[in-house]
Amino acid sequence: MSLTRLQKEVVDWAIDCPLTTLALALVGAGWLSSYVLSFARMLVDLARPGIPLSRFGAKKGAWAVVTGATAGIGRDFALQLAGAGFNVFLASRTKSKLDEIASEITAKYPQIKTQTHAIDFSAHDADYASLKQALDKLDVGVLINNVGKSYDEPMYFQDLPEQDMTDIVEINVWDDDLMLSRSSPSNATLKCTKLVVPGMISRKRGLILTVGSFASLIPSPLLAVYSGSKAFVSTWSQALGSELKGTGVEVELLNTYFVVSKLSKIRKSSWMIPTPKTYNSAVGSVLSKIGVQGGAVGQPHISTPYHGHAPVQWVVDHLFSRAFWLGYNRKLHLDIRRRAIRKREREAAKAAKAE
Repeated sequence: MSLTRLQKEVVDWAIDCPLTTLALALVGAGWLSSYVLSFARMLVDLARPGIPLSRFGAKKGAWAVVTGATAGIGRDFALQLAGAGFNVFLASRTKSKLDEIASEITAKYPQIKTQTHAIDFSAHDADYASLKQALDKLDVGVLINNVGKSYDEPMYFQDLPEQDMTDIVEINVWDDDLMLSRSSPSNATLKCTKLVVPGMISRKRGLILTVGSFASLIPSPLLAVYSGSKAFVSTWSQALGSELKGTGVEVELLNTYFVVSKLSKIRKSSWMIPTPKTYNSAVGSVLSKIGVQGGAVGQPHISTPYHGHAPVQWVVDHLFSRAFWLGYNRKLHLDIRRRAIRKREREAAKAAKAE
């Protein structure tokens, strides 16, 4: 009882003390002000321009290397960079698709040179020596690390096919320079970056832009391997950016949220979830905001410049607990999984009926 009475007296004294009240008010005001300033900074970032592409050799004969260049975001990066005045080196798995996008660039921008290089980044024996030989001849000003692999649909770790797990990690994480065995798999992002960085440093200019994912912000249940691989890429990008500080080489991770696609299993667009056409048209604004953090306030070498995605990252970073967002992600992906399963069941029933 005496301890309880003493505690009550201390609390009463603190409440009645003007200095204590003032101190608590100042702490609260400071906390609230930090949030307001952080949100205001995000809004300012969404309005201001970034580092001009001329800094990286646009319209000066430099080349932009784009991996995973034949579809989606990669394809639009290739077209936008060509429009900005870069010669474009396209690397992906299928030669016919590479030739198609190269022809499209040439038809639209006759003054721009293109080169294509077919390579399967998921293969154990991917020919990086040949890729290095091709890139060593070029003045590479920009590297877009876009190649990657995710799940066909959200699923539990134990149900993920062995080959899918291996491919995701091989493309998104592993590097045989980091493993003990010579037969260890290669990594497209690390390998391609390592091929171009020495030349960029010697020329004192360059941009390494890696396409990331919100799966790196909060662990994503039912996308566990993919989420872990993107967390690796996020951490690696920040560390590399710090290493290259002062060399003239900029490193940036582009954070992206959901886009309407077969992969996301989302069919209806919204302000936060654009169609591929809408998001791809925003790639130009991404390139105009290099070095601008947008929704990734206070996170070096990370950018979320798309107006529909930036507020989402700010909210995830500043509001509610990690446990809340982990539960939210689990519920979200379970819902996507259920819809994907129902769709397969309808298609199977339809096919059976047709037979």
